[in-house]
Amino acid sequence: MSANSSSKLSLYGGIAANVAIAASKFVAAYLTGSSAMLSEGIHSLVDTGNGGLLLYGLSRSQRPADAQHPFGHGKELYFWALIVAVLIFAIGGGMSFYEGIKHLEHPEPLEDAKWNYIVLGVSILFEGAALVLALRALLEKQAPGSSFWTTLRTSRDPAVFASVLENAAAVAGLLIALLGVYFGHLLNNPLFDGGASIIIGLLLMGVAVLLVSRTRALLVGEGVSDETLAELQTLARQIPGVTTVRPPLTMYLAPDDVMLALDVDFDDHLTATQVEEAVVAVQNRIRAGHPEFKRIFIEAKSLAGRA
Repeated sequence: MSANSSSKLSLYGGIAANVAIAASKFVAAYLTGSSAMLSEGIHSLVDTGNGGLLLYGLSRSQRPADAQHPFGHGKELYFWALIVAVLIFAIGGGMSFYEGIKHLEHPEPLEDAKWNYIVLGVSILFEGAALVLALRALLEKQAPGSSFWTTLRTSRDPAVFASVLENAAAVAGLLIALLGVYFGHLLNNPLFDGGASIIIGLLLMGVAVLLVSRTRALLVGEGVSDETLAELQTLARQIPGVTTVRPPLTMYLAPDDVMLALDVDFDDHLTATQVEEAVVAVQNRIRAGHPEFKRIFIEAKSLAGRA
């Protein structure tokens, strides 16, 4: 399965789960008066819309390059991921926090918790399945020897890392809501329910801040890791005729599309034709080990000197 296919599958799985879960949560919140359940319904509704926005961004990012966008539209995915992060913070986190405060100020007696437990239990199963799909898509891109947390922290695919964070927050939020409902009924104290709603809101805000941090870095032109930069220099130096390779300049244009600019010095005795052949050899060597470098620009200093 291709990277894009696994990303789409995780998004489709999350959307399907959230549509069904959101409806059931709102029904349970109406029947029981639970603030935490209402917050969870809002959370699932926001997650449904966010999945749709990420799919839209993924589709837009795959459009071919044109005269106005010579490097393609890959960064559009990063833009829509930023919009998703803002929505999670403002709507998901903000409304959940507001509902919790309102419930603390005006607590309402909780009704029969049976529906809450049923909906929360089913929701945990569905959200857990969506989280497994998202994790599988992330692990497909895990480099050998790299830890899970490093892969998540350095992932350049918002369709994957946003899906993982959203679904993980959804499962955590459901467990918090479950505890709020349980202790609220056990102690006959509706303040636990409102408190759970506030914690869910803070959780969503925290996830939103993480997403904003990652997408901001990609939007402003994040490059490859230091290890990859060092490997690029090593690969270029292995080509006969190459004498000096200065630090490469890289930038992610899309999760699987990186631009590379290399400043290379060649042996002075090389002819223009030999320099041209060496340039092609450098490009081929780099692409063989790193196919994500779709655009490689090499400034050949000895060739420039002859010109």
